[in-house]
Amino acid sequence: MSAMPLGNGTIVWFVGLSGSGKSTISRIVERQLRERNIAHAVLDGDELRQALSPDLGFTYQDRMQHIRRTIYMTRLLSRNGVVVLAPLITPYREMREECRRELPSYEEVYVKCPLDRCIERDVKGLYRKAIAGQIPRFTGISDRFDEPDHPSLVIETDKETPEESASRVVRLLRDRGVPLT
Repeated sequence: MSAMPLGNGTIVWFVGLSGSGKSTISRIVERQLRERNIAHAVLDGDELRQALSPDLGFTYQDRMQHIRRTIYMTRLLSRNGVVVLAPLITPYREMREECRRELPSYEEVYVKCPLDRCIERDVKGLYRKAIAGQIPRFTGISDRFDEPDHPSLVIETDKETPEESASRVVRLLRDRGVPLT
């Protein structure tokens, strides 16, 4: 997290399959916020799972509970003027509806990428394991991913570079009053 709070912080919730580019794009946006001394936090899904939800698995109920914990943390940061970048898969429509209800200044960015392309980018080897049946309830393979209905922004990472995608997110933040010139 960095220094200068703005009032009610904007929340950019990056939604998409594993390997779609959510974390990569959020880190590029984070760098621009840091350069401008804008208070921000990146709530990475993998890190949050280890810190907030080590007791939870990947059942529907556990995933919903994990998102509720993340919403709580996000709300605390936002109300203290922190711009929150949250790259989380957030596979279920009802999760995103809860985010919209519970979070002020919520902006949903759908990081869209075809499944075959995500599988090609699989640096962690998770898709390989999921396809082999070694990871049950894996989003996009053995568990559902509901495409977002009304995101604030759709980014197609198979059609543009991470820098181009990040520039679009920065424009969204600027349009929402974050002083990124």
